[in-house]
Amino acid sequence: MLTVILTGSIETSCVGQSKKSKKDGYVQIFDGKTLKGWDGDPTYWKVEDGNLTGEITPSTLLKTNNFIIWKGGEPADFEFKGEFKITEAGNSGINYRSDQLTDVPFALRGYQADIDGKNNYTGQNYEERKRTTLAYRGQKTTIAPYTGENTPEAIRAKVSRNAWTGMNVVGSLGSSDSLKTLIKPGDWNTFHLVIKGNHLQHYINDVLMSDVTDDDTVNGKAKGLLGVQVHVGPPMKVQYRNLMLKEM
Repeated sequence: MLTVILTGSIETSCVGQSKKSKKDGYVQIFDGKTLKGWDGDPTYWKVEDGNLTGEITPSTLLKTNNFIIWKGGEPADFEFKGEFKITEAGNSGINYRSDQLTDVPFALRGYQADIDGKNNYTGQNYEERKRTTLAYRGQKTTIAPYTGENTPEAIRAKVSRNAWTGMNVVGSLGSSDSLKTLIKPGDWNTFHLVIKGNHLQHYINDVLMSDVTDDDTVNGKAKGLLGVQVHVGPPMKVQYRNLMLKEM
C-alpha cells in the first residue's frame, strides 16, 4: 500500500510568494533575473526564462560534478522549497549542509536530495562524495553511529554497492515504483526539504519520499553550504524556480 505524507503546496505567483514569505518566514534566495547571491561556473549556469538553469552541451561535457552554490550562509535547521524540471538524460540534486572542496572547482561534499530525469533516484537521500546512499526512495532509515578510523579510506570501505552499510531501514513510505508515478517526467515538480537536527526529510510534489535519522555524529553535518548540481554524463538541462528558504 502506498503511504503518502503531504505538506503545504508551494506558492507560484509573485504576490503569493510575497505573502508566503511574510507569513511563514520564507525568504526568496533566487531573484529570477540574475545569479546574485550565487557562485557558479558560467559555462554551466545561467538564468533562462526566469529559471536558475544548469546545462551541459556536447562541447562542455564534465569530468567532475559541478555545483552552483548559494552564498547567503550555511543553513543548519531549515525548510527549503521550490520547483524543478529536468531533461530525461539529466542528473542533478540539491546539496545541503555541505562542504566546498578546495581541490575540485565548484564541488560540494554532503547531503543531497537526488533528482534525475528518468526518476530512478528522485527523492532519495544521497551523500555526495562521502557515505553515498542514506535512504532510497520510499525508505525510512536510521544511520548507525560510526565506529572506525576517521579517514576517507576507512569511510569508503563502509560503502557497498553505492550505499552506506550503516543504513538501517526502519519503515516504508511506499514502494519506490509507486512513488515514482507521482513524479512528472519532463515537467515541473515541487520539492520540499525539511531538515531539523539529525532528521532529514525529502518531499516531492508534497509527498514524503525519504526520511533519514542520522545518528552518525562523525560523518553527519549540523550545518553547511546549499547548492544545486549538474552531473557528469551526457548533455542535459535542469531548471529551478521559486526557491524559498526558511531557517529555524
